Amino acid sequence: MTASIQSSAADPARPLSARRQPPLGRPSWFTTLFATDVWERFSFYGMTAILVLYATASKADGGLGMSNDDATMLYGLYMAAAFVASVPGGWIGDRLVGSYRAVLYGGVLIGLGHLSLAVPSRGFFFPGLLLIALGTGLLKPNMASLLSAFYAPHDRAGRDAGFAIFYMSVQVSALVAPLAVGSAGETVNWHLGFGLAAAGMAAGLVQYVRGARHFGATGRFPERAATRAERIRVLWGAVLLVAVLTIGYGVDAARGTFRIGHVMALVGLLTVAVPTVFFWRLLRNPLLSAPERVRVRTYIWLFLASALFFAMFLQGGSVFSLFAKESTDRSMFGLTVPASWFQSAVPLFVLITAPVFAALWKRAGDRVCTAVKFGIGMLSTGLAFGVMALAAWQAASADSGRVSPLWLVLAFLLLAVGEVTFAPVGMSATTAVAPATFVSQMVGLFWLAGALGGGIGGNALKASGNASPSPAYFLALALVTLAAGAALFLARRPLTRRLGV
Repeated sequence: MTASIQSSAADPARPLSARRQPPLGRPSWFTTLFATDVWERFSFYGMTAILVLYATASKADGGLGMSNDDATMLYGLYMAAAFVASVPGGWIGDRLVGSYRAVLYGGVLIGLGHLSLAVPSRGFFFPGLLLIALGTGLLKPNMASLLSAFYAPHDRAGRDAGFAIFYMSVQVSALVAPLAVGSAGETVNWHLGFGLAAAGMAAGLVQYVRGARHFGATGRFPERAATRAERIRVLWGAVLLVAVLTIGYGVDAARGTFRIGHVMALVGLLTVAVPTVFFWRLLRNPLLSAPERVRVRTYIWLFLASALFFAMFLQGGSVFSLFAKESTDRSMFGLTVPASWFQSAVPLFVLITAPVFAALWKRAGDRVCTAVKFGIGMLSTGLAFGVMALAAWQAASADSGRVSPLWLVLAFLLLAVGEVTFAPVGMSATTAVAPATFVSQMVGLFWLAGALGGGIGGNALKASGNASPSPAYFLALALVTLAAGAALFLARRPLTRRLGV
């Protein structure tokens, strides 16, 4: 990642990416972003590791007492809301406050959300999830934009490798979080687990503010500041939207007819409408050149592929977690392993495989195109669902109804390969395709594909009509994902030619 970084500390006018690196071989700006994302990911992975388990736990055990399909819908709703929020979050960074402050404000909202979840009252739970979703939508696209700003525009191979290394680094926290938060949540108290996640986000904010001096002017100002008229128009639009939602759902709740599916329906509508409007407005923007319009139009195919990938991958935290809880033999040395611990498998395997793929992408350069990398990620994810289909079939035929945990371990290994070959490359390709003054918004659009995928994946179990995932459920999703991976390989040449990355 640092191959293109030259050393020179004497001339402060030189770009930050060209200054002298500290003894550990990483520039100080990277260390700061790395440490911040480590703690933010700790809070994220810790909370999501116990979210579905807490939601499905009985009220007598301190949970919400939800059914499996409603809990997976809640998980999908949260993920989709966080991804939807990344579009206005990217706009705020690009046009209003700059990526540095957008990351800071997002971290504060996330911390407040986790504190709400730590309060042992159901009334604080859903507002807490909303705050975390809004904060994540503000932080994530601007964190990627800030990281991308330290690389030269033409250094595509270096940027791909840099994103992969960064993606690998934060998995250290993702590995530890389910173990720490899961242990506290499942064996002591659910809200203690959520409290640990809040402490992690607080540590990340402290690290970010302390290390901000290494950024110089990078990210301090918006790429293209919004005019006063644009700010007023967006403000009034936001006020109107909040008023309509407050009145609508307030009336729904007062009549006693409110259901989580009503919110899911709105988020589902937004996941389709927002990217449609975004692409339409971006393609009509006079600031775009003709080649940029071609790249953005072609990027729509990558967006759809990303939505399918996230629809499958995000089920690792919901449907796979339910399978660990209900159909996996978790007895070991006379103890029962918490189901949340299995969520550490993906980051563990990411840590193992990410350096390998980062080296491969760096060595291959432009010979391995983005479509092929996407295809590899999709095929690996499809194979993970194929493994789960076999595991579910064996569990259905076993007297105990449970199977060896090695099935889940293998499936999570394949999911990890899918993640490390798809997600960081997707972010890197998005920043490369994006027009110069729309980087954060385009990264937000990439995460909006996650919103669409989260909505689809969150509703998949309920739509199947099964209370728990069946062999047929896993097999059907495996076949769809494998077919999409094959299509990406077949279309690699025209996609590469039109994308230019």
